[in-house]
Amino acid sequence: GDTVIDLGSGAGNDCFVARALTGENGKVIGIDMTDAMIDKARENAEKLGFNNVEFRIGDIEKIPVAANRADVVVSNCVLNLVPDKRKAFQEIFRIMKPNGHFSISDVVLTGNLPQSLLKASEMYVGCVSGSLQKQEYLNIINETGLVNCSVQKEKLITLPDDVLSGYLTPQQIEDYKNSGAEILSITVYAEKPINAQCNPERRCC
Repeated sequence: GDTVIDLGSGAGNDCFVARALTGENGKVIGIDMTDAMIDKARENAEKLGFNNVEFRIGDIEKIPVAANRADVVVSNCVLNLVPDKRKAFQEIFRIMKPNGHFSISDVVLTGNLPQSLLKASEMYVGCVSGSLQKQEYLNIINETGLVNCSVQKEKLITLPDDVLSGYLTPQQIEDYKNSGAEILSITVYAEKPINAQCNPERRCC
């Protein structure tokens, strides 16, 4: 019976999983910024006969959903690609109902990766280039007004030497491995307070 919003919904796979949990009385809304993915997702929903799953084109920094709509917000390795992450979390706060929650999988960093690695297109495609430091990421969530923030899962992402060698010299690879810098895949949970007040800066009015 919940309303679930998936940010960066792609072809709709996560929306269809959410729909299995919400049931026919629930509502699932997928948001994606590309026409091709929206068209594909709508085609898939029609094939499956799901009339309570819809897809809307839009940016995560300006989500095309009314305030206080979502019981649950999900996202899978997309927010790290958004330029203004603070704005994105403010939008998530806005669209969530009081006492609603999000569960977001994302990529974050600890320590400093070599600049030649961060700027590589392959790292962008792999959701690394736009990643924040882990603590900065969590700080933004808390500063947005969300509460009970916790990292539910954390997994180290190891880049193989054949990938690193495309951007770093052998000595740079060795220095990187000894630097303590890490790429982490995390799943973060947080809630909107039940007594959350409207804040014009979050555009919830």
